[in-house]
Amino acid sequence: MTTTRVEEQQRQHTRRLAFTDTAVVILAVFGAHLLRFGFQDERLTIGDSPIDLEIGYIVASSMIVAGWLFALQIFGTRDAPVLGTGSTEYRRITDATVRVFGAIAILSLIFQIQFGRFYLLIALPAGLALLLLSRAAWRDWLRNQRRSGRYLQQAILIGDRHKAEHIAESITREPESGIRIVGAITTHGSARPLNCGVPVIGSFDEVLDIVDASDVDSVILSTADAITPRQTRQLGWALDQKRIDLIVAPALTDIAGPRIHTQPVAGLPLIHVGYPRFEGRQRIAKRVFDIVGSLVLIVIFAPVMLAVAVAVKATSRGPLLYAQERVGLHGEPFKMLKFRSMVVGADDQLKSLLDQQGSSGTPLFKVSDDPRITPVGRFIRRYSLDELPQFFNALIGTMSMVGPRPQREAEVALYDDDAHRRLFMKPGITGLWQVSGRSDLAWEDAIRLDLYYIENWSITTDLVVVARTLSAIIRPSGAH
Repeated sequence: MTTTRVEEQQRQHTRRLAFTDTAVVILAVFGAHLLRFGFQDERLTIGDSPIDLEIGYIVASSMIVAGWLFALQIFGTRDAPVLGTGSTEYRRITDATVRVFGAIAILSLIFQIQFGRFYLLIALPAGLALLLLSRAAWRDWLRNQRRSGRYLQQAILIGDRHKAEHIAESITREPESGIRIVGAITTHGSARPLNCGVPVIGSFDEVLDIVDASDVDSVILSTADAITPRQTRQLGWALDQKRIDLIVAPALTDIAGPRIHTQPVAGLPLIHVGYPRFEGRQRIAKRVFDIVGSLVLIVIFAPVMLAVAVAVKATSRGPLLYAQERVGLHGEPFKMLKFRSMVVGADDQLKSLLDQQGSSGTPLFKVSDDPRITPVGRFIRRYSLDELPQFFNALIGTMSMVGPRPQREAEVALYDDDAHRRLFMKPGITGLWQVSGRSDLAWEDAIRLDLYYIENWSITTDLVVVARTLSAIIRPSGAH
């Protein structure tokens, strides 16, 4: 049976990932061997009975490489649905790696294998870090390809007009999702294009003819009263014969995979949606992440902070640090620290500047081409160096390493009921808003990203956001 265009692209990308994973695991394991033992093949003793066995560490390292790669395969780290978006790919890589080394620890205990601890302590973190970095690099490559119109599934959307518009707008908003909607079939409403410009190309009775004529790779089916369960089942059978994917899009908005659980009941795939919980061990885990992360970054960036401090004091009059009042957890105000990047008295000029550009009534108080910024301030703001003192905010607990955008009281006063959910979590030094456009984002998009983060928080998400923040700093966009 011949493969489709999308299947062939997926196989090519999977082969690339498999090659990179193999290279990374070999580098990590044999690199650890080289650092620990040099070019000598030390012997590894197995057991202490009369039938003791000895094997070389090169053989043991080869076995670890094989087991690690096998775990990456069986844990589905290269499955097409998890590649390119979300944190599932990274979570599976972490799970596979931790379980491999857990199995090594158990086998070492059972068979009394005397592994070199330093050897394993190098191989595990180095291999995991390199795997995650390589996957992040491939993800950036895949997103760039998709933004350029390649590696995309051509899809037709079927459903009620209002639901179809919501789904189409969500997908077209993120071209790196890997789906391009080429047309919609609406069960109710007019034949005019959807709000996002997707054309309406027919009725449900014509769907198979439209699929054949459109050369699509998938059909997205939203809930629609006019489509019966039997019609849905028959549509799935017909699409299966044509090697076309059927994607069912439930009426759920901004809910990540870990909160969604499918349970078959009487032949019905019921979807259980878990409510976000941020208490107990989750709260402790995030606080530990904030303390450890902020301490490590304070030490790493200490020379940079010293250089910025000298530059700020040497080039403009005024204090070194600027403590601005922002609204934090549950609406409590706090002082957010920054290196001063503006002239003294800049706050007094804000209202008049916002009035001049006509944005005083919008919740994101940003001034384009701000005349209050000093020359040094413009540089450190472009690369977010002015925000380095916020590591101390995270250390003392008024901010988090990752969280919603911290805002002023006047901005919070403009919130609607939905936006007030942003105050359920500490504001962050960085967040999804920071790595998705920063000041270039519309207010609605900034709120959507912050609420998505709050509703679907996990330590894995925090790690991904921190990694993407470094990339955003290197290639700044939207910093004023």
